[in-house]
This record gives sequence, C-alpha cells and structure tokens, in this order.
Amino acid sequence: MSIVWVILGFILLVLGGEYLVRSSVALSFKFNISKMIIGMTVVSFATSAPELLVSLQAAFSGSPAIAINNVIGSNIANIGLVLGITAMVGSILVDQSFYKLNWPVMMVFSIALYYFLKNDDVLSVLEGGVLFVGLITFLFVLIKKAKKDVVVEEVDDALAIVSNFKIGLWLLIGAASLYFGSEWLVAGSKDIARAIGVSEAVIGVSLIAIGTSVPELAASVIAAAKQEKAISLGNLIGSNIFNIGSVLGLTALVKPIPVTEGSILSNDIFWMLAFAAVLIPLVLLPKKLEISRWKGFVLVIGYGAFMFLLFTGN
Repeated sequence: MSIVWVILGFILLVLGGEYLVRSSVALSFKFNISKMIIGMTVVSFATSAPELLVSLQAAFSGSPAIAINNVIGSNIANIGLVLGITAMVGSILVDQSFYKLNWPVMMVFSIALYYFLKNDDVLSVLEGGVLFVGLITFLFVLIKKAKKDVVVEEVDDALAIVSNFKIGLWLLIGAASLYFGSEWLVAGSKDIARAIGVSEAVIGVSLIAIGTSVPELAASVIAAAKQEKAISLGNLIGSNIFNIGSVLGLTALVKPIPVTEGSILSNDIFWMLAFAAVLIPLVLLPKKLEISRWKGFVLVIGYGAFMFLLFTGN
C-alpha cells in the first residue's frame, strides 16, 4: 500500500505544481508584472513548491533526513540524470553566463550548505535566512542582467486573460494537491524505508529526489528532441540554487532542520558537490561551451554509480 501512497503523492505534486504555476502567473498578469519578472521569479518559486512542501512536511513529521536529502538528491539528479539524459538526446550549447555567474553561485550555495550543516549539525533559522536572502540577491542580479544575456523562461500569454474565479479555483486545487501530495509521499516513503531496511536519508536522496525531478526531466528531453536549444544549462543550475536557497532556506526559517543521519555529511553532500564541480571540466574540455552526447553519458554513468553505491551501502 505504501507504494500506492508514494505514486499518488507524486501525481498530486505534479498536478499541484502545474496549477500553482498557472494561477501564480495569471495573478501576476493581473498586477501588471512584466513577463521577464514573472518568468524569473514567480515561475521559479512556483516550480519549487513541490520540493518545498515535501521538505516542510518531512521536517514537521520528524523526518529531517528526508527534508535535507530531498534537496541534495534533487540537485544530484538535476545534473547526473536530467542534464545527462538531455545531453544524450542532443548536445547542449552553453553560454558564458554559466561560468561567469550561474556555476560560481551554485558552488557558493552548495559549499555554504555544507558548512552550515557541518558546523553544528543543524540548519538554523539564521542560516536558513542567510540562504534565502542570498537567493533574493541572486535574483536581483539576474533581473539586472536579463536585458543583456540571460535566457528567460517562457511565460504563456494566454494566462493574462484568465478570470478571477478560475485563478482562485486553480490556487485552491494547487494548494490542496501540494498539501496532500507531500503528506502521502513522505508517509509512504517512510514506510518503504522501514520495509526494505534502508534509512530515510537513502529514500530521500533517491526515490523522493528522482520523483521531484521527473517533471524537469520530461520537459528537458521533449525540448531537446524538438531541438529547442533554449533549454539551457542555466535553468538546471538555477533550479539547484533555488532548491538550496528557497526550499531549505524557507523550511529552516519555519523549523530548524537537524542532521539526524551521518551519511548526509559523510557521503551524500559530497556527491552533490562533486556533480556540481565536475561541470566545469565537462563544459570547458575538450570542446569548449558544449555538453556533447558522450559527456551526457558520463554524467548518467556517474549517477548510476551513485545509486548503486547508495543501495549497496558502500
């Protein structure tokens, strides 16, 4: 039965995320917010809602390992699985903002998260606030650069003429789906962890992380198959920054997140840092500013090795 709750949880999270994005964008148009700002802030925050609700639910239900590893695992999956498979479908061209802004900021957030957790085995309210303020600062810098060279996520113009009733209905559906989806997913995942004899940290960094990355994987592969080169590495890097700054930052502001399982700091977070760091040589060597099919294959093999070692306990 646990697997049924997990599947239902994933379905509701995808559904809730979609309705929240639609209602948020439609509401933003009502307030005459520009498409650029909507794409870079409103859409980004709304698409992080499923991960945020899962982490909040896990933190409040006494499973902080799931709250932390939901983000760590999603960040690993975004690079190893999503970026790897997308590159295998078709080579991805990388713009210079990758190593001038996006990648350095992602590394700063990743290292800051490691330091905050390692320092006292807890992500405190203050540290959550620092991460969230850092995210807001990053967004301001992005918005300033947007007129020059940043690719902005597409925003559906049709949402500008949606009725207030429909916006309210979408918000209601989105909120309810996210609430019950996160509750069922966390509860089902905890039961599965107990049933197969692995820790909640393992379930958080694998099952839950992959599940919350599936929508991004589907969107990226479809875009690559259509040869829409606008799928940028920047979007996935931005998602990783959002996961740390928004999901963990906001969760810690509501409830401090303790590190309850040693594997988080002795193993999982180092995989996250390694996948982030390896992007530089992959992007710059041997052919500069391109992630080719074989580089994507390397990333997927690396992700496979991570999952194998995770479940064999090595």
